[in-house]
Amino acid sequence: MKVIRKTKSEITLDHLFSKHFSEGTYVSDESLHFLVDLVRYFRPEKPKESLVSIEKLLLFLTENPQEKAVFITYLKDLLSNRKFSRMLSDAGILRDSDFISEIKKRLFDKILPYQPEKDTLEYVLNQVFYLDSDTIWIAKIANEELLRLLEILEFSDIYSSVNELSVLSELINAMGLISQRMSGRAMETDVIKMVPEYDTLESPFVALEKEFLQMENTIRSQSDHFITSDDLRYKQFLILHKQCEEYVDKAFSNSSKFGISLKVNQSLLRIRQQLYRLKIFIPLLLVNKEEDKKNNSIQLALKIIKYNCYKKNVGQLINESTQLLSYEITQHTAKTGEHYITESSKEYFRMFYTAMGAGAVVGILCIIKVLLGKIETSDFGHAFLYSLNYAVGFVSIFLLGFTLATKQPAMTAATITKALESGMKKQNKNGEKHSSFAQLFARLFRSQFIAFVGNVIIAFPVSLIGVWLIDYVLHYNIVETKWNKLLTDISPVASPAIFHAAIAGVFLFLSGIISGSVSNRNKHNQFFYRIQEHPLLKKSFGVEKTKKLAQWVEDNWAGVVSNTWFGVFMGSTASIGVFLGLDLDVRHITFVSGNLALGLYGAHFNVDNWMLFWGIFGIAVIGFMNFIVSFSLSLGLAFRSRNIPFSEVHFLNKAIWTYFKKRPMAFFFPVKNTTSDGL
Repeated sequence: MKVIRKTKSEITLDHLFSKHFSEGTYVSDESLHFLVDLVRYFRPEKPKESLVSIEKLLLFLTENPQEKAVFITYLKDLLSNRKFSRMLSDAGILRDSDFISEIKKRLFDKILPYQPEKDTLEYVLNQVFYLDSDTIWIAKIANEELLRLLEILEFSDIYSSVNELSVLSELINAMGLISQRMSGRAMETDVIKMVPEYDTLESPFVALEKEFLQMENTIRSQSDHFITSDDLRYKQFLILHKQCEEYVDKAFSNSSKFGISLKVNQSLLRIRQQLYRLKIFIPLLLVNKEEDKKNNSIQLALKIIKYNCYKKNVGQLINESTQLLSYEITQHTAKTGEHYITESSKEYFRMFYTAMGAGAVVGILCIIKVLLGKIETSDFGHAFLYSLNYAVGFVSIFLLGFTLATKQPAMTAATITKALESGMKKQNKNGEKHSSFAQLFARLFRSQFIAFVGNVIIAFPVSLIGVWLIDYVLHYNIVETKWNKLLTDISPVASPAIFHAAIAGVFLFLSGIISGSVSNRNKHNQFFYRIQEHPLLKKSFGVEKTKKLAQWVEDNWAGVVSNTWFGVFMGSTASIGVFLGLDLDVRHITFVSGNLALGLYGAHFNVDNWMLFWGIFGIAVIGFMNFIVSFSLSLGLAFRSRNIPFSEVHFLNKAIWTYFKKRPMAFFFPVKNTTSDGL
């Protein structure tokens, strides 16, 4: 026997009603199935693009009074006396201050959704509106159609009763629960520490909770279970609500002074979400004219569906949770990255000299890495030795005040952000928009260019002289058997050097992220003050030396940690690639210039012209990839930290090209009058 399934276009409302209802009755244990099928009937395949109307349902119910009567009874039996206050207070709001736990919870809920008790409204919504996109097409239904549906179904408004489990009672319970939770969260030590300005003042959250309790008593006790916009308690509630919002805003703004942990960030986000939820709910208690009763009832129903659909939203959680932290990271990289962008000729040539110093260190690191490669050990052993070599070298470069090429983009995200915000305020006329960013990019590019030159012209001879000295003293050419690989790995045509250079760009960006994150954490945990006032240190070294130690940690610790991790990334990538069976490695412009010298010496300078050409050309390509990947990621961080739309990239490219045509030399050498826009 062949089963014939009807398509959605072939199903009619008459068919749905006759399928689930028989002779004016319905089977109770299958009661949800009809509502599921009815919603599926109206659910469009493309919610964002489709127009949605329930006119067919309204017409059917009007023309079929028997089906209408059954439908009314069905809905009242299905929806009456269902709890939903916890859903209103919880759905879509952070449950935990632990970011990772919250992410795991929401991802797990997407795969295997949490199913509440069957006597709750949330259970019904989970079964009927189970797609995240349901709230999109439901919001497109005209309010007039929803009002007509309410009248046809003879539903009363939410203000008819405040008895237990009534709609209004559940709404008030949810609002009371939210106010209590906010009050408790705002009293946590780590949160209070963010707003010392309120130390001598009464907490606005406690006052808000008390005010709402009095408002609730008024609504429940009077015959009309609502308030008006003239109600003094309502006006006082709005004032206190505004004060609570200012409290949270002040805590976030103080993060630049005190730093902020991810846990405190999540706690403040939770309070902000709860404040916004109250801001949405409080108008539902207002009735200034009779039609407000039904309109508010419909709005509450739409909000309930929306919150239930969005409660598993992972993207929104990540966006909200990371925006402030990305802001703090860019704020820190502004301070540590100020010397990475040159303006005057004096700064330009100082960058050149410091880059030469870094090139000398890298030249030595190249030789040490070759020697470490000759040690017979495991891949993990080589990863450890290479990482140690890189880490010690990078930290030395940092502490000596030298400049490693390609570090600039990763450490200048906040400066980029400032130029972006300046450009956003301008009109897009004659290429003027983002002109300040174009000038900043030119300064950054020429700073990068001179750092490349300083690194490369010193790393090459230092590596060459170093390997020659070892050969001269020990009579042992350490690269005689390795020269071919050293030269081949530089070539963009004979190896995946471009891909490996992009990996290095990612690591450069991550080192900037780590630097900002460590600085933010140290500030939040008051490391400087703790060291400065440490009783044992003051007794052992004296007050002045302890203060100098604290200042050194304040100024340098973030850089030491970030450069150490950069060294670990650089040194362990190849070994991780071997373990995973992937061709992973890193290529940095300064190191490949040193490796070119080693390769030429190992081959006794007897290489064919094409290998030499691709080696030299590969240095330029690798340097460009290092820069562009690191810069692109830093630009993305700047966009993220200020919530700037990525559509602005088009205007940025246009501004850069316009400025390049006007002053091409400004991208390579310092020129006069390039900072007229106030950079």
